Amino acid sequence: MNNKILIFGATGAVGSALAKLFVDNKNDCHLIGKNNEDVSRLAEETGYTYSTADVLEDNFLDKIEQDLNNAEISGIAYCIGSIDLKPINLISKKDVMKSFSLNLFPIYEIVKKFQPSLKKNKGSIVLFSTVAVRQGFPNHCIISPAKASLEGLTVSLASELSPNIRVNCIAPSMSNSKMASKILKNPKIAEGIAKQHPLKRLGEGKDSAALAKFLLSDQSSWITGQIIGVDGGRSNIG
Repeated sequence: MNNKILIFGATGAVGSALAKLFVDNKNDCHLIGKNNEDVSRLAEETGYTYSTADVLEDNFLDKIEQDLNNAEISGIAYCIGSIDLKPINLISKKDVMKSFSLNLFPIYEIVKKFQPSLKKNKGSIVLFSTVAVRQGFPNHCIISPAKASLEGLTVSLASELSPNIRVNCIAPSMSNSKMASKILKNPKIAEGIAKQHPLKRLGEGKDSAALAKFLLSDQSSWITGQIIGVDGGRSNIG
């Protein structure tokens, strides 16, 4: 039995691109998504096993563990995120807690559950932050603190789980996705955001997925505890 790579948020732009890249590489994956129709369609397309589970629900791991049927785990990609944009005056505690509940808290339970298998298989974990942690943007006071905490978790886990499990984090900039569609549906706004990047385009799911694939492979066996931007140069180049 091949070791599996778990892809949380498998039906999003990055998760689906990553799943398809692994098909080309003949890796075995287990897809996790909250919409049964979407995740089952992707599973049929790729030939992977899957679970329908929502990380915001209690005991979301029970269904996943059952569907895995004792499969060994060699990698985890947590490709789940949100874009919650509000000015500080309109932000409630509920807004902030919802963001942390989606972007950060489930990772603790996932790592605790699969740590033994990851350790046995010298596994790798890839998490996803945002360029907005490093580059300040207006109206990002909900999502940026959640993702900044995730970056702190990345380096802490990398230290605690070494040398048997590697942990890295990808920090993308604005990319074409269902999550960003409300912002990017206006062509002029999309064009303006693209021009703010030195490479003069928006990101695509495959841009971050390509790096995630590398970080989950043995080719990156001497890389851990890193926060890596996939942001068209936005975080470092004016």
